[in-house]
Amino acid sequence: MNCIHIDRLKIAHKDTRLVDISFEIRRSLALVGESGSGKSLTLKALLGILDPTLEVLFEKRSDFEWKRGQTLSLVPQNPFTALSPLTRIKDQMFLSHERSRELFALLDLDEILLERFPPELSGGQLQRVVVAIALGSNPKLLLLDEPTTGLDPSSKEAMITLLKTLQESMEFSMLFVTHDMSVASALCEDICILRNGLVIEAGKMADVIASPKEGYTQALINAEFKTRGFRN
Repeated sequence: MNCIHIDRLKIAHKDTRLVDISFEIRRSLALVGESGSGKSLTLKALLGILDPTLEVLFEKRSDFEWKRGQTLSLVPQNPFTALSPLTRIKDQMFLSHERSRELFALLDLDEILLERFPPELSGGQLQRVVVAIALGSNPKLLLLDEPTTGLDPSSKEAMITLLKTLQESMEFSMLFVTHDMSVASALCEDICILRNGLVIEAGKMADVIASPKEGYTQALINAEFKTRGFRN
């Protein structure tokens, strides 16, 4: 498994600090925080798609060359906007038919769906399609932007299980950006809590869930697990 060190990521607009963090991605890391905490900016910085008017300091170390769309791939939050509704799925894969069929088999998708248009698929199927597209280049690091948003509980569970299985077979590291502690805890081994562009708590997922040091972290946990209980 790859190990990625983000020694420092600082994003500012004029004299205003937006993000100033460091973290390490070993196997699977959840970056958790409320809206406005800096999650989206961090994701865009890693992908190299930040607004050019922002000031960015990005220091990283990894054992692979950092290339968006090759060693680094994104699973977007909303497959309905990520895919063209007027183009057949097969023509949005940008892969050989054989490779597309292979990935569809891994994701438990019927290959007949390659001939269909996105509006003809369910939300769960479309989410698997964008995962297949992201995995087409055999990435070293898979970035996940809340990929279970909008899925029903059984589909969420299936997606979590699928991602874990794919990680075992394809040996990629994962950075999962979310506000959902329950999904983060089910998918990732490590966690960073973001607030106002800073990491306020980090560690092993089970340790942070069991004994949070910050009140903000406890509030996030309470919001997600008060009625559900902790799932490992």
